[in-house]
Amino acid sequence: MGRVNKPRMAMPALVALATLAAPSAGLLGAHPASAAPPSPAATEATAAAKAPTATEAPATAKAPAATSPSSAAKAPAAPQGKSAHRSKDSVLVTGTGQVSGKPDTLSVNLGVEISAASVADAMGRANAAATRMRDALVKTGVEKVDLQTSDAGINPQRNDKGEITGYTVNQGLTAKIRNLPKAGATISAAIAAGGDAARLSGATFLIEDDAALLTEARKKAFADARAKAQLYAREAGRPLGRVIKVSEETPSYGRPYGQDMASALKAAADSAVPIEPGQQQLSVTVTVEWAFGKA
Repeated sequence: MGRVNKPRMAMPALVALATLAAPSAGLLGAHPASAAPPSPAATEATAAAKAPTATEAPATAKAPAATSPSSAAKAPAAPQGKSAHRSKDSVLVTGTGQVSGKPDTLSVNLGVEISAASVADAMGRANAAATRMRDALVKTGVEKVDLQTSDAGINPQRNDKGEITGYTVNQGLTAKIRNLPKAGATISAAIAAGGDAARLSGATFLIEDDAALLTEARKKAFADARAKAQLYAREAGRPLGRVIKVSEETPSYGRPYGQDMASALKAAADSAVPIEPGQQQLSVTVTVEWAFGKA
């Protein structure tokens, strides 16, 4: 009998072709197209696993260092060496300048004083006496702008038992007499007008136009200070540098010298003898600081 040929099995080839026709999941993406999305529970578990714990701080997040306002504003460094010494490298001296001038004004302190049983009577009589004195001064050439009431007062008078027996009223009047040759006659006329109520408590010579004298005194004061500073600089072996500071005290006026004031007032009250103003001294004091130059 002849050999019967059995048909070959084609199944394995078909399986291989099917395998080649279906692309792998890796070529199409991370998940196959037919994969279902992850459940919410799985998503939350994954997020919880990745989040840091409450006690852990991110490695890259560092807390800023605490700084105080004082540390932020740094104080300038104190000068050292020569710069620290330079602020004190100076000489401080005082100079005085004195000049003399002839007074051009006499300031007289006049007044009235009246005692009476009542305040009204005392004030009425004091006012009348003061008015007569003021009119006399104006009549002799004193300007009204040069008359000024200086003080006024009412004081009770008491007996040994402390009972009030009367009142004393006083009024002061300051007069500037610019016509010095007639100063004696002016004062005499004012006192005569006031009568027994008139009072004369003092007088002062003044130099009202003192601008030129002050300038001269200041120059002398500064020259005196500079001479002292130069002396100290030479003794210290240093040159004198620039002026750092200048301060001046209030100018002062000395008593006039010449005719004694007490004698002048007595003569003026008793007669029309002219008052001689003599000379008056004006003084200026300055304090100057000089820096030393480089040696």
